[in-house]
Amino acid sequence: MAFVTIDELIKDLQLEVIYRPEKEEINIRETDINRPGLQLAGFYKYFAYERVQVVGKVEWTYFDSICKEVRKKRAEKLFSHPVPCVVIARDLGIHNECLEAAEKFGRPLLRTKISTTKFISQLTNYLEDKLAPVITRHGVLVDVYGIGILIMGESGIGKSETALELIKRGHRLVADDAVEIKKKDNDSLEGSAPEVIRHFMELRGIGILDIQHLYGVGAVRDKKKIELVIEMENWSPDKQYDRLGMDEEFIEILGVNVYKITIPIKPGRNLAMIIEAAARNHRQKRMGYNAAEILNNRLIKNAMK
Repeated sequence: MAFVTIDELIKDLQLEVIYRPEKEEINIRETDINRPGLQLAGFYKYFAYERVQVVGKVEWTYFDSICKEVRKKRAEKLFSHPVPCVVIARDLGIHNECLEAAEKFGRPLLRTKISTTKFISQLTNYLEDKLAPVITRHGVLVDVYGIGILIMGESGIGKSETALELIKRGHRLVADDAVEIKKKDNDSLEGSAPEVIRHFMELRGIGILDIQHLYGVGAVRDKKKIELVIEMENWSPDKQYDRLGMDEEFIEILGVNVYKITIPIKPGRNLAMIIEAAARNHRQKRMGYNAAEILNNRLIKNAMK
């Protein structure tokens, strides 16, 4: 299961460390955030202690208004739960009771200068990105007319060569050979290249190409939403291929259904041009225009005359 360490969180979000227990590995596994207002008031039923706890102006003001004896009891009750950390927003002051409880139970106590709402938004986006499900697929990911297209097929079928032709035509490479696919939400996938091979391409007979250096920074991008999958396969005379596009095909990746097109490979076919046409056609469908349905309706009307 994916997780973010407390040290990564502190570094990436530039948090001030008020207290950090030594020699203890603390991992964050939940993307949701909790504001412990009810807990500071003494209500612990359904307490989501496994989440990052963010104390804002409202919680801090209430906690500051109660007497020291009650503050100490409430702070110890909160920090006695195995919370991954408590973050004080808006650069608010640290109550001694909170610091003592954090040290007593070994819970990280952090602080940020950012306002509570903005920090929660930033933290949520950060955790969703870090904890999103990830899978690696063999293929090539390109950005064609703003459509993220994942080209798949068996090794040596010509995926990289086709992507190189698309780059020459002004489109952009995202990943070659290995594509890391991350589930961003319930129905969205984002693809990128592993850091070590980012912007590189393997071309049989030539070797490794650095696309950014060969074609410029405009020929590459780091990540792209995957909207269309094109599977390349060798032409088989025994197989029936879709010629109208009436039947939509999907492929499931990380529980998300993505439009899929199968392109048979045959000598003389301009694959880059076909993929460009597929990208334009997919954009038209997304905007509500389906050429296959329009033609089919015309044929039905003519048959009824």
